[in-house]
Amino acid sequence: MEFTAKQIAEFIGGKIEGDELATVNTFAKIEEGKKGAISFLSNLKYLHYIYDTESSVVLINEDVELEKPVKATLIRVKDAYECVAKLLQLYQSMKPKKVGIDSLAFIHPSAKIGKDCYIGPFVAIGPNVVIGDGCVLHPHVTIGEEASVGNNTEIYSNAVVYHHCKIGNNCVLHAGCVIGADGFGFAPNAEGYDKIPQIGIVTIEDNVEIGANTCIDRSTMGSTVIRKGVKLDNLIQIAHNVEVGENTVMSAQVGVAGSTKIGSWCMFGGQVGLAGHITIGDKVFLGAQSGVPGNIKSDQTLIGTPPMEPKSYFKSQAIFRRLPDIYKELNELKKQVEELKKDK
Repeated sequence: MEFTAKQIAEFIGGKIEGDELATVNTFAKIEEGKKGAISFLSNLKYLHYIYDTESSVVLINEDVELEKPVKATLIRVKDAYECVAKLLQLYQSMKPKKVGIDSLAFIHPSAKIGKDCYIGPFVAIGPNVVIGDGCVLHPHVTIGEEASVGNNTEIYSNAVVYHHCKIGNNCVLHAGCVIGADGFGFAPNAEGYDKIPQIGIVTIEDNVEIGANTCIDRSTMGSTVIRKGVKLDNLIQIAHNVEVGENTVMSAQVGVAGSTKIGSWCMFGGQVGLAGHITIGDKVFLGAQSGVPGNIKSDQTLIGTPPMEPKSYFKSQAIFRRLPDIYKELNELKKQVEELKKDK
């Protein structure tokens, strides 16, 4: 499908510099631009590419100043990254959607499947499952008994939703993610460990996206809860009885131990680790590899283990790198003190 720069500018509320009739039919990174493509520039580190890119149209922030003319038609907007996201969503929505049930899928007779769904080959849907309208289940998805999936949710290959778990509307579950495996509950005894049955569920609210091979454990009792709008990257572990607040995002390899409560609009960098039975407030931003042993109040930006303000953290790291020299100087000072004592 082809669009003109004028049509795009009207859709995103941008201002055109150049040929408003320039047409595009695909997307490309600015450094890999080609004729008929639209690119964007939001990071000034890539500014030099705009002078040579072959892309027909480039989205650019309205406050960026250029040193010389460019070949591409520019569309100036307040936030180029946000606008390209809108265009990609539009592009994705216009792609034809699969509908129908493959003959190789297994659906238990008691399961209820909504309208306009796609159920791929080797999908297994258990007893009393409810699948909403417009859902897409790719090959080898497994939905356990009495689980439910809301409307317009897409689940990719080899993802597993265990029994009784609840998935909301407009969610995306990527390949290999596991929703509702047993929480890690074991009680030590004289001979080893007794397993504590995990009889709760997982509840995932609307508009949640869960990355590939991410695991969300069912609760011991009650429910592990992922609130609406949460975005989880690949390879994340959410333990039993955790609650993740609305619109919180987590990067890859974050680990959250059991019964921890996380507020809304938090952002956690890669490999952040949270201890169990703690509370994290709203709008808490944790830098990559932060280790969190205790509660954190709302509206803080922290990094390190234990987490501290970034300025203090980087000062501490600067001192840490000098520790060998500081240790050497300290030993020399100790020797000088000992010699002074002898001279008395």
